[in-house]
Amino acid sequence: MRSFEGKVAVVTGGASGVGRSLCEQLLAEGARVVVADIDAAKIGEVTEAIAPLGGEVTGIQVDVTKEASVDALADQVFARFGHVNLLFNNAGVGLGEAKKTIWSLPVNDWRWGIDVNVMGVVHGIKAFVPRMLESGEEGVVINTSSTNGGLRSLPNTPIYAATKASVTSISEVLHQQLLREGKPVSAAVLFPGPHTVNTGIMASRLVRPADYAGDEPEEPVAYRTMEDLLKTTGLKMKLTEPEEVATFALAGIRSGKFWLLPESEEGDAMIRLRTEGLLARDNPKSAW
Repeated sequence: MRSFEGKVAVVTGGASGVGRSLCEQLLAEGARVVVADIDAAKIGEVTEAIAPLGGEVTGIQVDVTKEASVDALADQVFARFGHVNLLFNNAGVGLGEAKKTIWSLPVNDWRWGIDVNVMGVVHGIKAFVPRMLESGEEGVVINTSSTNGGLRSLPNTPIYAATKASVTSISEVLHQQLLREGKPVSAAVLFPGPHTVNTGIMASRLVRPADYAGDEPEEPVAYRTMEDLLKTTGLKMKLTEPEEVATFALAGIRSGKFWLLPESEEGDAMIRLRTEGLLARDNPKSAW
């Protein structure tokens, strides 16, 4: 997809972070953009703020954990525009799980993480892909994963890592199945980076819906911002801003790439270590 001029793009989690930056840059390139998010107030603020950038922007509230809500989103988008060229299954949450053992995490934390990060992608694929194929229009489905879980799993975020591993797997299968369809619709998987991305995902637990509240006592989140994470863990790396991720992602989509994975010396070394360990049938090395 060489140009985004006039293309219809739907971005879940579009009112903040990487999602908002994607919306901004697509608008600036003349796309017709749907900002889809669970936060109705934030949708209004964002659509008003970014409308002058160009293109055409529409805001629609959606809860990606609910199949009916995502179906309703697709109904509204196809009724208005007739087709979709770009679907960004981007909505995601952090769980405030750092420093907890996998066996001590509340089941409702697992449910929430899986429902947003995994089922949100599944619901998006089910609601949009059949109609994208039927339209005959050029299209790309972009699922947001993470190098944490999506390529190698860090022990301090078991739920998040598990969900992003699922997103990578789902995306690879989707890619193969779309190739088999022989239609102009393809898949891509986005790994935001190359460094820790400066978003508000660490504070997700603070607005967790009541549906996912449990009997376990609520504990403070380990980190509220990405800067907190870097300071607390002592990680010696800079932050990547959301607009950098959006620029990289759109460039990769133009080039027809499936793996939207930025180059990183540290990241490549970790992937290489894991791959070599698999080939050698070796036990995983400690990541602490």
